[in-house]
Amino acid sequence: MMKEIIPVVLLIFTLPFILLSYSPATWAKKHCKPFQKKLHNVQAMQRKSYSLKRGINLREKEDLARNKWWQCERLSKKRFNAKYGIKGKKSKKSKNRKTVAKKRKNKLSVKKIKVANYSETTTFNQQSAIIIRSKYQGEKQSAWLEFYNLPAKCKKPKTMSDFAYCHEHKRQQQTEFDEVYQE
Repeated sequence: MMKEIIPVVLLIFTLPFILLSYSPATWAKKHCKPFQKKLHNVQAMQRKSYSLKRGINLREKEDLARNKWWQCERLSKKRFNAKYGIKGKKSKKSKNRKTVAKKRKNKLSVKKIKVANYSETTTFNQQSAIIIRSKYQGEKQSAWLEFYNLPAKCKKPKTMSDFAYCHEHKRQQQTEFDEVYQE
């Protein structure tokens, strides 16, 4: 008699645990994994460097992905599919029109951003004076200015090779000036 009761009691106590582990909420969470993965992918892209325009685009993608994932978590699978389910294949023409319209919208939203919003994020001290010092000071500076003649092509260098030439020329002239000035 006792041996017959033990399996029944065990079944009665384990049945609720089995049913709870296979609840619709658990199935819904498995169903929402792709949306959560997409959200994590967008967030990973945001952690990399990007331009302002790309940043705005990524923010919009993150908002959409988060909303879709959150709706999936909150709604049952049946209600979620009814609201966000696949609605059939779209033609390439309508897809292209939508992407063109979306690109135009993104361009407009980038233009509307005001620079004033970013002025609050300055991190340097604006109250103190900026001091720029040259290599030479005082009398040595005036002697250097008399000694050094800037070549004509160095007034506005047009190529990188011109700029390199001018920098090297000035360095050589400074070395020569230091030798002459010490004597």
